[in-house]
Amino acid sequence: MGLSSHRKTVLVAGAAGFLGSHLVDRLLKEGFEVVGLDNLMTGDLTNLEGAMRNPHFHFQTGDVREPVNVYAELIFNMACPASPVHYQSDPYATWSTSVLGALRLTEMARGRGCTLIHSSTSEVYGDPTVHPQREDYWGNVNPVGERSCYDEGKRAAETLLHDAKRCWGVDTRIVRIFNTYGPRMAFNDGRVVSNFIVKGLRREPLSIYGEGKQSRSFCYVDDLVEGFMGVARLDKLEGPMNLGNPKEFTIAELAKLVQELTNSPGEYEYHPMPADDPKQRRPDISRARELLGFEPKVELREGLTRTIADFRRRLE
Repeated sequence: MGLSSHRKTVLVAGAAGFLGSHLVDRLLKEGFEVVGLDNLMTGDLTNLEGAMRNPHFHFQTGDVREPVNVYAELIFNMACPASPVHYQSDPYATWSTSVLGALRLTEMARGRGCTLIHSSTSEVYGDPTVHPQREDYWGNVNPVGERSCYDEGKRAAETLLHDAKRCWGVDTRIVRIFNTYGPRMAFNDGRVVSNFIVKGLRREPLSIYGEGKQSRSFCYVDDLVEGFMGVARLDKLEGPMNLGNPKEFTIAELAKLVQELTNSPGEYEYHPMPADDPKQRRPDISRARELLGFEPKVELREGLTRTIADFRRRLE
């Protein structure tokens, strides 16, 4: 379907979340009519304060696990707890939001003949044995571990969306998101960036799991949203697409940079590695580069500086 110049109505499920709210702001800036749906399980309405002042934004409380009765010409599914603390606190809700949410929105897209862009995750690769991770890698996932509600929920949702495309021709598009950070991240989401920033601003020791040698690739939220907009503009997308920043950092390197930018003492507390925690995570974004011209622009130092300023303002 792609994006066109007339004021198209877009549904964003999970609109009050970190990523969903940034996507809402971008869509409004581009001139779309936007309906935001969220059950506020982990979302926060303060993330939508700016959008709420826009007459072209319409928020409604709702759950994607129930039939969705909203007019829309394009759907973004951002609905699901996405941090370990949140998705492990209620694994039943996490799995059902991933799978039933994908089912309900697929039914809606089929009925309305519209495009569904689904936020999947790099967690579908599990603790990868292939590095960096390409879309054709099937993953190394524990189906019964503490993280399985999220990892396998997202994998099952991808199966559902692929089958809807194969069987019924529904225009489903799957984006696998790699570690993303930026303003509006929840303080207590258990993600390494938010944990480090909060502790750094409070001048507390940073918690390092293992020896800090595990690596991640951190993508600033504006770059990720640009990728999603690119996916929406395509005439079609076959197969999943990685979106993220391919620059790789160890957790120890991230900790040192956050301490520098928050002017906090260089102290650490060491803890055992969590179960099934990936040792390496870096996207191969060759497909996104080829199809979208996607290239992250915000360097980690600059993105962290912006994020720390937002955290400092909210903490104060």
